[in-house]
Amino acid sequence: MTAVVAASNLVRTYRVRRSWLRPSQELRAVGGLSFDIEAGHTLAVVGESGCGKSTLARLVTLIEKPTAGTLVIDGIDTTHPSAGVARQLRRRVQLVFQNPYRSLNPRRKVGAILEEPLVVNTDLSKAERTGQAIAMLTKVGLRPEHRARYPHMFSGGQRQRIAIARALMLRPKLLVADEPTSALDVSVQAQILNLLLDLQQELGLAYLFISHDLAVVRHIAHELLVMYLGLAVEQGPSQQIFERPLHPYTRMLLAATPGMDATPHHGPRPGHGSARELPSPLDPPPGCVFSTRCPHATQLCRQERPALRPLNGRTVACHYAEYFLALSPRPDALSGPFPQAPDRGVVSPGPSGD
Repeated sequence: MTAVVAASNLVRTYRVRRSWLRPSQELRAVGGLSFDIEAGHTLAVVGESGCGKSTLARLVTLIEKPTAGTLVIDGIDTTHPSAGVARQLRRRVQLVFQNPYRSLNPRRKVGAILEEPLVVNTDLSKAERTGQAIAMLTKVGLRPEHRARYPHMFSGGQRQRIAIARALMLRPKLLVADEPTSALDVSVQAQILNLLLDLQQELGLAYLFISHDLAVVRHIAHELLVMYLGLAVEQGPSQQIFERPLHPYTRMLLAATPGMDATPHHGPRPGHGSARELPSPLDPPPGCVFSTRCPHATQLCRQERPALRPLNGRTVACHYAEYFLALSPRPDALSGPFPQAPDRGVVSPGPSGD
């Protein structure tokens, strides 16, 4: 099956000037990501604030251009598109924002909000636009008469349904959802997630789902991309990663998520080696970028950056991933640093440190 989106070594950097007395520095917000998203599938991107998730969303929605790498959407290379091609591509990719209270114009009625993309991008008549707006409202679980109301007259969940309807008015192939449920109550979150799943099945949509909530991601994602300081540290099928995460950062995220299985085989709980703040992206650590927070870091981790390599049906950037693969789900199976440099085989625990 042809991928709706195919990214290869996608990079986005910025020049940042801290003060007039200091030279500008390079901030690598996205540091070389590669992924495919097929029709009817969801790639979820997870990580802490500042890891580069929203920058990736802006790249995929063509709001920003990548500094390096390639991004192909629906078979079209987006690197240097003409004005006409860029406009065509933007119709195929739409964005659902995080906050439904701010993403809808409070001065316009719902009908006008939904019809605006059709006004800008099509030659449909007023009657045709109205018909499509009513049909889309029905599809997202609202009533036709709601088109005559203003956004403030709806609940948060209803506003997010309107935002989803607006994103679907141009019949896109890819929907980028940037934290679409984080501003909603838990009970409403489930309704929105079920709506997204129903729409995906009905319309064959591809989703890029940005989130920090692993409990939500587990419900919706086919593939998972775990980001840390702009880099992919673990990537692969969602079920495999949730059942046996192989990177210490993934294990830390799972242990810190309420309602998830936070047994010790997922890694240390918050406070055990992971309480340090996220390093500045302007000055990332040498070696493994997670080494300053990882309770298992060795001298090798601090000196040599691990490559993203295939292992057990996914890719992972950890020198000691084989150890986590062999680690049985037993309490306190590993609580300190690894004993030796890996040989890409199974590493046995021992009493010594670095």
